[in-house]
Amino acid sequence: MLNPHYHKLIIPAIFITMLAGCGGGSATSNELKAVATVGMIADIVRNVAGENASVTGLIGEGVDPHLYKPARQDVVTLSNADIVFYNGLMLEGKMGDVLVKVAAQGKPVHAVTEKLLEKGDYVLTDETEHYDPHVWMDVGGWIKAVEVVKDALIAFDAKHADSYRSNAETYRKKLEELDAYAAKVIGSIPQGQQVLVTAHDAFNYMGRAYSLEVRGIQGLSTESEAGVQDIEKLVGFLVERAIPAVFVETSVSDKNVRALVEGTRSKGHEVTIGGELFSDAMGAAGTYEGTYVGMIDHNVTTIARALGGTAPRDGMQGKLSHED
Repeated sequence: MLNPHYHKLIIPAIFITMLAGCGGGSATSNELKAVATVGMIADIVRNVAGENASVTGLIGEGVDPHLYKPARQDVVTLSNADIVFYNGLMLEGKMGDVLVKVAAQGKPVHAVTEKLLEKGDYVLTDETEHYDPHVWMDVGGWIKAVEVVKDALIAFDAKHADSYRSNAETYRKKLEELDAYAAKVIGSIPQGQQVLVTAHDAFNYMGRAYSLEVRGIQGLSTESEAGVQDIEKLVGFLVERAIPAVFVETSVSDKNVRALVEGTRSKGHEVTIGGELFSDAMGAAGTYEGTYVGMIDHNVTTIARALGGTAPRDGMQGKLSHED
C-alpha cells in the first residue's frame, strides 16, 4: 500500500532519474523498449521516439487507470523495459508500488507531469489537497509532457538526439493546432451554456483552459462514490441553468449520468446525453480517436456541438468516426 501522501513525495521518490547507463540505450539492440502506463503518454512516446523505439502501453482503451491493478505480465513488461513513462499525480495509484520497484532497479522512470509541477500553481487539487491527474485535458499544458519525453529519450539515447528533437517539434506543432481548435469551438458555445457535466471530475483542466464550467458527479478518482444528494444537487443545477446536455465517459459507468437525465425530466426539463467522451482512456487502437489528437478532437467537437456551439461534424481534421 502506498503512503497516502505519495503524491507529495513523488518528486524525490521517483522523479530522480536513474541513468547508470546514460547515453547507452539498449546494449543489444538499436531499438529501445519503452513502456508507458496510459495511452495518452504512449502516444507522445511513439511520436517523439519514432522508429527508434518500440512502445508498449499498459492500460488500454476503455480501462479506468484509477482502478487498474497491474497484472503479472505488466510487471514483466516494466522489468524488461529500457525506459518507463507514467503520468504521476496519483493517476496510477495501484501501480505506484511497482513503479517504485522498477525505479529502484536502476531503470529510468519518468513522470511526464514533472515540468507542470515545477510551474507552481498549474496543477489543480481537490478539497482534500490531492492532485488532479487529468492534465492531458489541457492541450497547452500537455505540451510540457512532450518536453519531458524528449529530454528523457535524449538523456538515455544521445545518439538519436537530433531525431528526438525533430520529432518532438513536429508533434508540438500538431498540438498547438489542436489547442487553437479546441479554444475556437468551445468558445462558440453560447453564453450560459458553457457548462460541462460528466461522470467524474476529469475535465477541470479543460474547463480552465477553454472557459468551461465543469461539474463532475464523482470526484477526481472513480473510486469515490456519488451519493443521492450529489445527484439531486446537480439535477437542480441543470434545471435552473437550462443546460441542454450532459455527457457519459468511455471508461466510467453511465449509471449516474442517466440518473441525472431522469431526474431533470421529472422536473420538467429535458436534458439529452450529448455524447460519450474520452476521459481516462483513448479510443480503440488503430483509430483516429485512439490517438491523443483524435481523443481531444472528438471531445471538444462533441461538447461544442451538444451545447449549441459551432464545430464541424467530422472534427478538426475531418477524421472523426460516427456510430450513425
